[in-house]
Amino acid sequence: MNPPEPGRVLLVRLSHLGDVVHALPVFHALRRRWPAAKLAWICQKEFAPLLTGLPGLDESLLFDRRAGLRGVWRARRAMAAFGPDLTVDAQGNMKSALLSRLSAAPRRLALAPVHWQEPVGARFMTEFAPPAEGPHAIHKAVSLIDAIGDRSPLSFDLGLSTAELEEGAKELAERFSAGAGQCWVLHLGREGDPRTWPSERFASLARELARRGDRALVLSGPAEAGTGQRLAQELQDEERVSHWIGQSDLRQLAGFLTAAAAEGVGFVACDSGPSHLAAACGLHVRLLSGPQDPLLTGPWPLEGAPDSGNRIIRANPGGLGPMLGLEVESVLALL
Repeated sequence: MNPPEPGRVLLVRLSHLGDVVHALPVFHALRRRWPAAKLAWICQKEFAPLLTGLPGLDESLLFDRRAGLRGVWRARRAMAAFGPDLTVDAQGNMKSALLSRLSAAPRRLALAPVHWQEPVGARFMTEFAPPAEGPHAIHKAVSLIDAIGDRSPLSFDLGLSTAELEEGAKELAERFSAGAGQCWVLHLGREGDPRTWPSERFASLARELARRGDRALVLSGPAEAGTGQRLAQELQDEERVSHWIGQSDLRQLAGFLTAAAAEGVGFVACDSGPSHLAAACGLHVRLLSGPQDPLLTGPWPLEGAPDSGNRIIRANPGGLGPMLGLEVESVLALL
């Protein structure tokens, strides 16, 4: 006997930025599958602004991870007020499982137990998707979409408004220096992260790109703002290199990246949330890959797919390795 169609559906994908981006196809599949249902998404408060304006999203519920038990209690009250019939856990860890259970939804769909790093959380679920056919987060999203029963192409649409797109085009024009040459966005990684390429090599890459006639924008988010400031001082003599330091508005960034994609701008980054957002916005990402496996965490579509313009630049051509093994000359040659 088939269960009744849900009237209120809650998507659980709390963090991080790249993972929230990877859950967008699941959201759109839910919206298409049950167009009459009320649809909410619970997300950590630092990533929830990306969902503002998402077409078909009726409510955005906030989870404040830093508030501890108080944050859990507030999330529980918000979920109770929404009253879901079905939760879809696109995260698959103990934290998301706890919130799915506290939602009090009678049906709780999740990833196959084989994909859970904390398998005990799977006990809170009532239904499971089939095992994914590949190792990437999008492969897992597709398995959920199959369980939902949607067969449409994957969508990463953020529903950017005309004003947001126009603002993005304006930012693009203002951020890059005038002149000819290929434009590149160089996104700095967080200091201390083993996936991060050293900032002095980003600085050298920017200089070399300028020397060959290209233009570069060094982009840093709030966590990399100090590094961004330091490189702006170091590169102040480079007229073809500009800087966007401490960028923090995710919708603004998405508008900028969408405009950049339309103009054929390249995006160079380590494994990070913005690299996945850039790929979702249509940019061709050049991923600087070291200790992480790009088959698990690379930009989608993966390198080698028929419709992919994304490329992997490996620190160790034979496999995984430390980022220090990636030389500026190697990156420059592959750009």
